[in-house]
Amino acid sequence: MALGSNVRHPRHGPPRRVIAAALDELEAAGAEIVAHSAIFDTAPLGPSNRRYANAAAMIETALPPEEMLSVLQRIERAFGRRRRGRRWRARVLDLDLVLWSGGTHRSPRLTIPHPEFRRRTFVLTPAAAIASRWRDPATGLTPRHLHARLTRPRALPR
Repeated sequence: MALGSNVRHPRHGPPRRVIAAALDELEAAGAEIVAHSAIFDTAPLGPSNRRYANAAAMIETALPPEEMLSVLQRIERAFGRRRRGRRWRARVLDLDLVLWSGGTHRSPRLTIPHPEFRRRTFVLTPAAAIASRWRDPATGLTPRHLHARLTRPRALPR
């Protein structure tokens, strides 16, 4: 799963501490944190001017994907996240189910793998740090390979 924050929380503090507090909340909700990446500072996507703190966590849970999504959204709301207004704006906490050991999942509420993860370095960088052997079911590539494809230098057009 991917974690992101770019707004200070009144109780938890700056975005890096928000990420740490969110990991604690995941454990309190019954998810076992198997591994988590370092926290990376990344440029925002969309209109926000604030840099993000991003991380990835590998969790184990008995919950199916839809129920885990509900848990994540409940944690986001507890941290002050509101899902209204402009897309990609600054937010206290963003939790996404990006990959799932079961491979793929599709429903009206949730698609796994996350449809955009292959184009987002802020997801691939931390994911490669903790899930280097996982393979994308659509491409067969690891997060490290996907990251390399996304960030490799390209020749300028003539």
